[in-house]
Amino acid sequence: MYQNLWIFGAVCFLAACASGPCPAEASARPNILYINIDDLGWRDVGFMGSTFYQTPNLDRLAKQGMVFTNAYAPASNCAPSRACCMSGQYTPRHGVFTVGTSERGDARTRKLIPTPNRTALADQQITIAEALKTAGYRTIHLGKWHLGKNPRTQGFDVNIGGNSSGAPRGGYFSPYKNPQLPDGPKGEHLPHRLAEEAVKFLEDGNNRPFFMYFSMYSVHTPLQAPKDTIAKYKKRKGGPGQSHATYGAMVEHMDQCVGRVLTKLDELGLTDDTLVLFCSDNGGIAKISSQAPLRAGKGAYYEGGIREPMIVRWPGKTKPDTKCDVPVHGVDFFPTFLEAAGVSAPRGKLLDGVSIVPLLTGKGTLGERALFWHFPIYLENYGSNAGNRDPLFRTRPGSVVRLGNWKLHEYFEDGELELYNLETDLGETTNLADKRPDKVKELHGLLKQWRKQTKAPVPTEPNPKYDAEFEKKKIKSSSK
Repeated sequence: MYQNLWIFGAVCFLAACASGPCPAEASARPNILYINIDDLGWRDVGFMGSTFYQTPNLDRLAKQGMVFTNAYAPASNCAPSRACCMSGQYTPRHGVFTVGTSERGDARTRKLIPTPNRTALADQQITIAEALKTAGYRTIHLGKWHLGKNPRTQGFDVNIGGNSSGAPRGGYFSPYKNPQLPDGPKGEHLPHRLAEEAVKFLEDGNNRPFFMYFSMYSVHTPLQAPKDTIAKYKKRKGGPGQSHATYGAMVEHMDQCVGRVLTKLDELGLTDDTLVLFCSDNGGIAKISSQAPLRAGKGAYYEGGIREPMIVRWPGKTKPDTKCDVPVHGVDFFPTFLEAAGVSAPRGKLLDGVSIVPLLTGKGTLGERALFWHFPIYLENYGSNAGNRDPLFRTRPGSVVRLGNWKLHEYFEDGELELYNLETDLGETTNLADKRPDKVKELHGLLKQWRKQTKAPVPTEPNPKYDAEFEKKKIKSSSK
């Protein structure tokens, strides 16, 4: 009898290992908490220098981990950036280049027919959630998805609040009008509700590691926050370019919600077993919150549109209260999470990024490498000319490459090339293309080679609706 029970138990143990990691193996793997904030600018948190926004929980997390000062979003607006992070691939590989149509703005001011845009990440794409789930991780998505109808089709066991919407359909207070999130009491605040759902998931845990994608919609528009916190910020003294009371309240409540989840990790004794990565999906909105000295903001491919705040805390692996100046990119998250979990890349999966584990552990560096962005689309301006190339668009079709401290912009409409040295000109104010033709040739060559490798579409077809005279008048009136 006992022998039969032993055989039965052994068979069950082997079966469990065949479908995922064995318990001993799983316990050695870190939990992974990936916090992705929407539209949070590089300078919109205390640990990056803001004196107006109050972010004590994030400032504490920064002290406990490593802050990346040259962290980049893969795109300057929501959906393409998230598609890159989830897939580990640059935009030409998945075709999500923007939100909605690529024909944004007045047709009479667009010289080219832009590349058509995909509005969802194809189900054939293997996401980081799928890779970790296959390896035995429990996976949960909370908040904004924006890459299709439901993240359950992309490797998440649990979906709370995620759908195709880029902003909360009913706003930030219940009733939410969200089919994937039952309404709470009237007036319940969405970020806090999502934090509570995250806490419930942690409390219901077992001995399997988890991958939590915490994406609480904040601090994307509409700008809405509890009235008492808005009143508090109306009394605060603003900093340079940062004085919006409602946005400040949204940032503070976002920080509180991150703190709520981190506190629960402490209470459950999970902190030492959890890798936390905090970042934003793109730059901040320039007319709401200045990112100076960075140029422009969300939607632009100058630094204000793509550089983001980023922290990684990995107890026992990453030295606390450290900074890293090595440029890193959102496509690096997929291979980083895989290496941290001890999981091989899915067979046939092409990853454009590299693991930053050597930086996190202090056991190596990445070496100099080129980082790329591609946007064969138009993205109209929303009333702020702060740092944009022209007053009509935040983005016109083009590509960007950064190598070392040098950054090259190429624009497809007129073939214009802009070269900046970020070490001496972080604000990208002085175009050095004419003075450094050697560097232009080097970076432009890398950019063209990369586009060929990734089969990046470059729009060349003239737009028959384009009206040069109308555009000139529009630019003149918009510049007043």
